Order: sequence, then C-alpha cells, then structure tokens
Amino acid sequence: MSNTKISIRFFEDREVRAIWDEENAKCWFSVLDIVAVLTDQNDYHKTRNYWKYLKAKLYHNGILIREDRQWQVKKWNNIKDT
Repeated sequence: MSNTKISIRFFEDREVRAIWDEENAKCWFSVLDIVAVLTDQNDYHKTRNYWKYLKAKLYHNGILIREDRQWQVKKWNNIKDT
C-alpha cells in the first residue's frame, strides 16, 4: 500500500481508524475499533480478547481464512448466531 491516506472515521460518536488505499481503491478499517463500537467496550484488552476468541471460532468453523497476514471472510452465508 504505497499510496495510502490514514484517517479517523466516526461511528456512533466513536473513533474508528481507517486507511484508504488509492492504488486498489479500498478502505481498510481497524477490526479492533469496530469490535469496540459494536460491543460498546472501552477497554482495549477486553476488546482484543473478544476479537481473538471470535477470530478463532470463525476460523475453526471455516468462515475465516488467512492469506498474506490478512484475515478474509470465506463464506458469508455460513455465519450464524451462536
């Protein structure tokens, strides 16, 4: 990502870090910031632990895959409330 712009976005009055990759025309968001907003959590360590647990669960169920140090959703239609 050679041509990137770092910015802060706001979601429900909370900061979410983002990076715009102009070369690929994609916006990358901080998963931890999004998890913190969705779980209404202010404690970084609790947010990080929640994401670690969720990521392991989704990986074990075959929903997440890891490619080149990035996590990607493999099957959206298999995500269920558990």
